[in-house]
Amino acid sequence: MSDSAEQGGQRAGAERDEESSGEQLSGERVSDDERRKRRRERRIAAYRGAKRVLARPAFLGTLRERLALLDEARALDLHDLDESSDLYGDGIVEALEEKTAGLLGMEAAAFFPTGTMAQQVALRCWAGRTGNPTVALHPLAHPEVHERNAFSQVSGLRPVRVTSEPRLPTAAEVREFDEPFGALMLELPLRDAGFVLPSWEELAEVVEAARERDAVVHFDGARLWESTVHFGRPLAEIAGLADSVYVSFYKSLDGFGGAALAGPKTLVDEAKAWRHRYGGTVFQQFPTALSALAGLERELPRLPEYVAHARVVAAALREGFAAAGVPWMRVQPEPPHTNEFQVWLPYDADVLAEAAIRQAEETGTVLFAQGWEAKGPGLAYTEVYVRAAGLEWTAEDVKAAVARFAARLTEEAGVGVSP
Repeated sequence: MSDSAEQGGQRAGAERDEESSGEQLSGERVSDDERRKRRRERRIAAYRGAKRVLARPAFLGTLRERLALLDEARALDLHDLDESSDLYGDGIVEALEEKTAGLLGMEAAAFFPTGTMAQQVALRCWAGRTGNPTVALHPLAHPEVHERNAFSQVSGLRPVRVTSEPRLPTAAEVREFDEPFGALMLELPLRDAGFVLPSWEELAEVVEAARERDAVVHFDGARLWESTVHFGRPLAEIAGLADSVYVSFYKSLDGFGGAALAGPKTLVDEAKAWRHRYGGTVFQQFPTALSALAGLERELPRLPEYVAHARVVAAALREGFAAAGVPWMRVQPEPPHTNEFQVWLPYDADVLAEAAIRQAEETGTVLFAQGWEAKGPGLAYTEVYVRAAGLEWTAEDVKAAVARFAARLTEEAGVGVSP
């Protein structure tokens, strides 16, 4: 780091200390929610101003940067921009649906504004066909953790939990589950367990076990795009195991938003009717559809490269923390199954968060861009994403950043990190 950068970091640290002291002197009482909000604002500001990051998710960009994606899409000549704009799902939206169905090897696909809506509709339609509204899924699956009980509160579905282990269910667990279900929903990868995937053989066995019980199989494939490396299979073969698949256009592909449900044409036709009833047939969606086409063209082919480099980054993180004398750390899973994984460290979440933000503010390098979540006394984890920007990092770059992070961690914790 240059002298000027170091001096700038010292000034930033002094200003932060002064602000903290000012709060204490003024007697201001800051609630936990306000403190978290301020820390998040600092973290995002530091990320946006950083010169080196492992990933630059487009959704954190400025409006100007996001609009530039449409200019890029125009340059890629992805669609005839002289045709009439879309109205209620025709035109460019239909073109995106056809392309998505082709990539996934499915008969048809329907565009949805959100994945939450897409999956509720899919499983509602399957419940009508099977006559059973019970959906078997993992307790860490997105609908259970992040959707406010939407399955039961909105769509009349009844979720049941097949296993509580931090992995996808096994074939034996599916076969031995003690009550009938109409659909088995598998999140691939299972994000909240560490973006984990089963082996190809395990996945095929789980699907077969569900079919033995006369249940349909639906893949929550929000991040299915990047699972081809782990499975060693093309997208169409992976998706072909399931009766229906949902994919996201923004989580990995950097689109403005949106999702697709793919499956048999009869299911998709019914899903489009329910999409209308749920309020998902939006008047015009050409910016989102065009950004999704751009993501399929630009990001989809690069995902295997991101996955491969994520494994380099993960190994360097482990080696770097060991060299720094940190008594324990874990990469979950190791090696990563996709280009996203968890890092666990034996420190308070606030200590880790502050050290990460300080490193970004003082050096312009962001090693840990996401927040830290406490999982017990003195234990927390964060998520690490590796994308195009991360390809510039060598293993030695990662280790050097870990050493600087560990030094700040020592200061924040107030104790040495060596045993």
